[in-house]
Amino acid sequence: MTKPLKQIHLAAHFPGVNNTTVWSDPEAGSHIEFSSFAHFARTAERAKFDFLFLAEGLRLREQGGKIYDLDVVGRPDTFTILSALAAVTDHLGLTGTINSTFNEPYEVARQFASLDHLSGGRSAWNVVTSWDAFTGENFRRGGFLPQDERYSRAKEFLATATELFDSWHGDEIVADQQTGTFLRDAKAGAFVHSGQHFDIHGQFNVPRSPQGRPVIFQAGDSEEGREFAASAADAIFSRYAGLKEGQAFYTDVKNRLAKYGRGHRDLLILPAASFALGDTDAEAEELAREVRRKQVSGATALKHLEFVWNRDLSSYDPEGPLPDIAPDVGENHISKGRAQVRMYRDPLAIAREWRELAAANNWSIRDLVINTGNRQTFVGSPETVARTINEYVQADASDGFILVPHITPTGLDTFADKVVPLLQEQGVFRTEYEGTTLRDHLGLAHPDQARGERAVS
Repeated sequence: MTKPLKQIHLAAHFPGVNNTTVWSDPEAGSHIEFSSFAHFARTAERAKFDFLFLAEGLRLREQGGKIYDLDVVGRPDTFTILSALAAVTDHLGLTGTINSTFNEPYEVARQFASLDHLSGGRSAWNVVTSWDAFTGENFRRGGFLPQDERYSRAKEFLATATELFDSWHGDEIVADQQTGTFLRDAKAGAFVHSGQHFDIHGQFNVPRSPQGRPVIFQAGDSEEGREFAASAADAIFSRYAGLKEGQAFYTDVKNRLAKYGRGHRDLLILPAASFALGDTDAEAEELAREVRRKQVSGATALKHLEFVWNRDLSSYDPEGPLPDIAPDVGENHISKGRAQVRMYRDPLAIAREWRELAAANNWSIRDLVINTGNRQTFVGSPETVARTINEYVQADASDGFILVPHITPTGLDTFADKVVPLLQEQGVFRTEYEGTTLRDHLGLAHPDQARGERAVS
């Protein structure tokens, strides 16, 4: 029996909190002005994407005590952006990354429930934790939590927020003008939560929203992160966009669902993916090479090398050979707030590997960073890219992709105009929105419906 074609899910990541953005390109626009966000969102909605995704940075990154320009900085508050975008879009989901380490459940639940009302049921929450004391200095608690406690807090944070969302059932508001009765139940929104991290009680002041509660995303790749996603998330923001590694991640996470009473369709795997499009595959390859060189200037290459060497390398020539000195493996790191610090846990081994690569390929520092850094996930003509995306999804490497263009705000335009129609022709992507909420777009049941189905089964 032929396996039915999976429908592809597509989303758009507004770049900024990453190293993908080529902000110096003449075609690049503002990352702060609302017109950029509006253009980007309208392009995604015109292409019938599921949602727009915003990452979040809670502190400007530093190198050697100085702010640098590897990332675009100064982006407005996430909820402010998404609320404004709700007014200029009709169908597009609105996903915000909000930290569970330095916020409070009542505050975040209220913001997402409000966004869900304002957007007509299109809100989503990417639940993340913060790992470093550097970021924590911005908050009254300061410091940081060890990994096991971060996820313990995140789990209880989400569970507490869910209790708040569910404290309203949806039928409490009568608003009978004849009798003057507004609420059927004066205790609507009442909640009590006592746990390891939160001890709160009161009445939640936002009635049940169109989706019941926002769609929940999770972005962690650790063992704890995968388990957290399998137990509580609706979708996971994965970094495994290739075929083989994507299939391995997909299988691992989906196989964890059964022990939580969930099916494969209850959690979507959506990796981040960048792209380079050209009229031909050769033209796209040339564009991809050009973009990677723009993403890694000489100064940027040295900064990247400092992630591993943990030393000031500003005196080195980025077009010259790698440093002949060893990395400093001390606890105090000059690159604060960067995930790469955690990625390169064995700097001596990484430095040894990089020296071997540079020697074998006659690479300069800049060449090395360009060739060992992130490459575009999909490179080719629109036909090639559409075919490859479909092949990956049908082969269970993902359920779709969150696309990250290198230009803001127009970087999504060509994909929307040239790749999406080809996916539609193949019958694997919608030509019109079939529902009104983000849960509709993603094929996820309403929480009340899902609870009822499980009770019956």
